[in-house]
Amino acid sequence: MSDPGSSAERSIGQLVASATAEMSALVHDEIALAKAELRQDVKRGAIGSLAIVVAGVLALFSLPVFSFAAAYGIHNLGLGLAWSFLIVGGAFVVLAVVLALLSISKFKKVKPPERSIASAKETAAVLQNAKPHPRGTTLRPEPLPQERIPA
Repeated sequence: MSDPGSSAERSIGQLVASATAEMSALVHDEIALAKAELRQDVKRGAIGSLAIVVAGVLALFSLPVFSFAAAYGIHNLGLGLAWSFLIVGGAFVVLAVVLALLSISKFKKVKPPERSIASAKETAAVLQNAKPHPRGTTLRPEPLPQERIPA
């Protein structure tokens, strides 16, 4: 008797079962690989996000220090301390106005998603012309004789 695993003696059913099992194993392996890659990417993303948040907090904490340094630096040039702080504060206000104008100009350029809207309208038009699947008028099949409740 020859090896039962040889392909010459295996039936079509056995071949299909074997192919199905191998395909299933391949799919499971691919899913496991995708999960591993996603875990690694999520970990990298979390570490990167944390680093950005810490950098932002440190930059925010450095702003008052640099503001005081600029004001005292202007004061050392011979200007009064109050005027020095007003100049630094005014510079912040000018910077804020410039950034606000820039953001307003960018927001004005935002347009609705025209292609998506057109596609949704086209889909809606097609669905309006579609006829529903013909079904019987009863939503529930007739009960069997033993299920009927006497009136």
